Amino acid sequence: MFKKISYTLGLIIFAIFAFLILKNANLNNFINVVENRTFDLRQSIMINEGVKKHNEDIVIIAIDDASYEYILDHYGEWPLPRDIYAKLIDYLELQNPNIIAFDLMFVKSMKSDNNADLSLINSFKKYNNVFTSMNFDNQPEELRIPPQLPEKLTIDVKNNSKIDFSTLAFTNCRTILDGILENSENIGIINVSRSDDGVLRKMPVVVKYKGKFYPQLALKVGLKYLSDTEKQDIKGLSITNNSILHAGNREIFLDKDGSAILNWYGPAGTYTYIPMYQLIRALNGEKNALNYNFKDKIIYFGTTASSLFDIKTVPTGKVYPGVEVQATYVNNIIDNNFIRKADKSFTIIASLVLASIIAFSVMGLSSAFAASLVSLSSYFMYLLISYYAMRFGDLWLEVIYPLIFSILAFTVAFIVKYLIKSRDFEAQYKLATTDGLTELYNHRYFQEQMRMQVEQSKRYNNNFSLIIIDIDFFKRFNDTFGHQSGDAVLRQVAFTLKKNVRATDIVCRYGGEEMSIILPNTDKDEAYSTAEKICKRVAEHSFKLSNGKESNVTISLGVATFPFDGEDAPSIIETADKRLYNAKNNGRNQVGQNK
Repeated sequence: MFKKISYTLGLIIFAIFAFLILKNANLNNFINVVENRTFDLRQSIMINEGVKKHNEDIVIIAIDDASYEYILDHYGEWPLPRDIYAKLIDYLELQNPNIIAFDLMFVKSMKSDNNADLSLINSFKKYNNVFTSMNFDNQPEELRIPPQLPEKLTIDVKNNSKIDFSTLAFTNCRTILDGILENSENIGIINVSRSDDGVLRKMPVVVKYKGKFYPQLALKVGLKYLSDTEKQDIKGLSITNNSILHAGNREIFLDKDGSAILNWYGPAGTYTYIPMYQLIRALNGEKNALNYNFKDKIIYFGTTASSLFDIKTVPTGKVYPGVEVQATYVNNIIDNNFIRKADKSFTIIASLVLASIIAFSVMGLSSAFAASLVSLSSYFMYLLISYYAMRFGDLWLEVIYPLIFSILAFTVAFIVKYLIKSRDFEAQYKLATTDGLTELYNHRYFQEQMRMQVEQSKRYNNNFSLIIIDIDFFKRFNDTFGHQSGDAVLRQVAFTLKKNVRATDIVCRYGGEEMSIILPNTDKDEAYSTAEKICKRVAEHSFKLSNGKESNVTISLGVATFPFDGEDAPSIIETADKRLYNAKNNGRNQVGQNK
């Protein structure tokens, strides 16, 4: 019975802890931060092991520190005149690249020349494989009136999930050149999604503006690539009820805010980088300025110079250019390997299964070391599963909630096990020290307590007394009424004794029909008074027999007090025993006198 109660108590405690963890928002945020770091660790391990390879057809034209200095030296200012970009596009198109994408915003500028802007606009009109970017924000209307954007920039999304995209909904937009907006639909959004710790692990697929969906730049580039290389005609997107976005034959898992979790290929510099100044020099006809073939490449223009402030922190590095985030995004679309996060219900089930394994191990193994080893091994095995799930299945299994559940299960199981062992020890001790018939302490326990009382009384210079009791004519009683009735009387006399002494007094079965009471801190007069009271109560009581009848019995008692009647346990017992026999010789049903 106690074991069942202990198990139930343990499960209740465990359930309460688990409920509090799942419901406490602040704790949840902390756990999510730690969980995100475990994601970073798994990604880094896979990169170090060379599991994932980036796509060699993605090339980055980097406006790095050297290119920025080159531009200032040769053109006098930043940004670069727009007609230079137009010339660069023409130069690259001669080599038949697949896509040219600018992770740059060609916004209206007081510095820009109208003719230079027109040259760039004409490039977007001329080539259908040139993309550029735009950004949404929440600037107030008094600063900027929210513009009306061309319908061709939107994308149709059939959303059957619970994602409402509320965190990716914006109220304003900083537009780019009107000529590009009017003449090209190859314009994507470059808004980002950062986790609570500031690390960029995921990116929006689409964002909302004035109730309509606008696709991410990398998504548009990726869909264009699929259209050209796999002949997929993708006009819209659909999101299933389990948050899977379908773009042609590509599946992108969306997190709770509507963002895609990226699979990373390496630290900054993983992709092929070409400094922009080399491309400009090649454009200007300088020999040996650049020896690279851009045929069928996806070319991304972007800033990497530290002074141009497009630096992100990602799982694989604290300093990571935004243009390489775009490249990683496109790479994920090509490889169809976005990270999918396991559902919360799966995490809870996995946590409970792991916790159950650990709890049963702790309860079933007698060795604490073995139980600890099995528990650690179980969780380590789960860690390995979570790593290989991400490595081979792009599946993110959470590891922090299972860790918390495992620790709780381990702790609760040990507590329950200790309680059960403690209770078992108490039960065994009771069996070893208690008389089975009367439930009084047995003779062995009596002898131990007598020795202890002598030692304590000597140490603290105080008294203790002993009463020895014998049921009068008990053999005759057994012969008359039977041994079952005799046993019933023994139990009831024992109960009467316990009822009429203090909680600190020790009532024992001395042997046969004899019983004893050890009275700590009790002098001779008080002990004698207690003995007389007990003698009277037993004599007045009617005892129920096994046959349903009732009968009276009497007792004889002998009293001895330390140190007046002896200086050790045997002498005290001997004195009390002599006075018991004095009571019997003087007619029974009395307390023996000192003779």
